[in-house]
Amino acid sequence: MANPISIVYARELRQKQTPAEKLMWYLLRNRKFHGLKFLRQHPIFICSNEQSQIFYIADFYCAAHKFVLELDGDYRFNRKEYDDIRDKRMSEQAIRVLRIKNEVVLKDYKSVLATIKEFLNL
Repeated sequence: MANPISIVYARELRQKQTPAEKLMWYLLRNRKFHGLKFLRQHPIFICSNEQSQIFYIADFYCAAHKFVLELDGDYRFNRKEYDDIRDKRMSEQAIRVLRIKNEVVLKDYKSVLATIKEFLNL
């Protein structure tokens, strides 16, 4: 269950989208991609108990396929260890993660859509 902190944080991120995120959202929203429903900046809860909640905000999430699409910019270079742990925790929840660089989305979004299609076996 989402908590107020995760909701506020997700809303803030939706207001600060990168150009690649804006383009990807345009391509995925309203079931434009193979009729799949995607959510953007969606909280994924890994652990939740009375003392704490561990959650990550996924750039794009498709519940039907338990699929997260992450768009990474150059700043991610220094966060590889964090991203690896995050991806492992999501994998433990049977959530598959695909990472694509922002620059690839902006240069060749059609190949990105083809990659997603292949990743999901559509």
